[in-house]
Amino acid sequence: MTPNRDNPLLNLDYEPALENLGDDYYDQVAAAEFPQHILRFRNDQLLPQLGLNPDLVEDGHFIEAFGKFQGIRPFLALRYHGYQFGEYNPFLGDGRGFLYGQVRGVDGTLYDFGTKGSGQTPYSRGGDGRLTLKGGVREVLAAEALQALGVTTSRCLSLVETGESLWRGDEPSPTRSSVMIRMSRSHIRFGTFERLYYLKRPDLIKKLLDFVIDIYYQNLPDSSDRYVLFYQELVKRVANLVAQWMAAGFCHGVLNTDNMSITGESFDYGPYGFIPTYDPQFTSAYFDYGGRYSYGNQPLICRVNLEMLQLPLMTLISPRQLEAALNQFDDYYAAAYRESMLKKLGIEGLNIAEGNELLDKTLEVLKTSQIGYHEFFAALTDQFNWGWREDSSTILENSTIPSADWETWRQLYYQVLSKIPQEKMDEVSHCLHQYNTQTPLLRPIIESVWEAITSENNWQPFEELVNKLQKK
Repeated sequence: MTPNRDNPLLNLDYEPALENLGDDYYDQVAAAEFPQHILRFRNDQLLPQLGLNPDLVEDGHFIEAFGKFQGIRPFLALRYHGYQFGEYNPFLGDGRGFLYGQVRGVDGTLYDFGTKGSGQTPYSRGGDGRLTLKGGVREVLAAEALQALGVTTSRCLSLVETGESLWRGDEPSPTRSSVMIRMSRSHIRFGTFERLYYLKRPDLIKKLLDFVIDIYYQNLPDSSDRYVLFYQELVKRVANLVAQWMAAGFCHGVLNTDNMSITGESFDYGPYGFIPTYDPQFTSAYFDYGGRYSYGNQPLICRVNLEMLQLPLMTLISPRQLEAALNQFDDYYAAAYRESMLKKLGIEGLNIAEGNELLDKTLEVLKTSQIGYHEFFAALTDQFNWGWREDSSTILENSTIPSADWETWRQLYYQVLSKIPQEKMDEVSHCLHQYNTQTPLLRPIIESVWEAITSENNWQPFEELVNKLQKK
């Protein structure tokens, strides 16, 4: 198939950065050929980051590049292992996707285009290498919802329906098929390093870590302690990420080490869920019978995954230095979670003591009242007015919250607001609107969108929901 040289997506300046590492890290694979190609989603918000004008990129360009996979670049299925539900699995790798290419954004960042549902690879383990259309729809929605809430996340660049019938145990089958392009900061996972440790290849660990630091940690000085500085920075990034998840009320669902990015970015949204009410035991994966990856366990699990990563890194960093870096995780997380939650309350720059007091009381109200988690912050955003700093009784005066802590919370929030100069109250309102949503991505909303698609092939509810999530 001859590539269309007028296609701006094919004419991007692709860089062979990971390819140049050598085939110790990947296998070259081919994309599947699909019987049908219908573009169901294109993320025009991402195109300017690639230096492209959305008006000049046609739907057909997306289909050629990311459905029919025209082009001359090699596609790379990465090799990795991972701890899955605490058990080590050496039989992983990209089983239904590959690295399509790497492109430098206008901001100087190197972005990866990774596929999902693009066919079988040497790591498919008997699977068909496909992605259900519902899975693709869910991932598009998750990424856009998290992006709007300020989470460091990968995003979907395109979703193409591919015309095959798939059989799945967790969906009514046969179900429709799709292929997705995910745009992220890196395709490299914790498990990429864990595989090399399993194979007893410290030379390849060093080569990979040098690559990761050179590409994704350019802020680090080129010094003899750059490896431990990398791990310190990664610990901080992961702590910040899980704090963002917790504030967003998001439960990833499957935090195996092969789902942890080496850049500290959120990606791969399968059985995720947003909590309806504040419930640390909320679990989004139906197969997580013990609640290992429950909403409230996420900080602990991310810390454990960082600890598991120490095994391959011990070939380059002393155990003492690794442990000292990891010991900072709890403090990083606590600070980032406090900051993220206070922003949802419209407050920035509060001292630690006052911030902790307001945060603790907020969580008590959310837990004891079981008011809708997102509903509470949406009401705070929608009803906010300057009068709140003058009279505490006007704070959410139309809300009936069944909690013994409610009046105490209102007094505390009033005291915080009363210390803010009146001319800065608009900043509170802006902060509330920036970090909260009027469109929480709860399971019934996703199911209603999917019902319209599966029963009537009606994509309008999906498109309207995406527009709301993107705050258009």
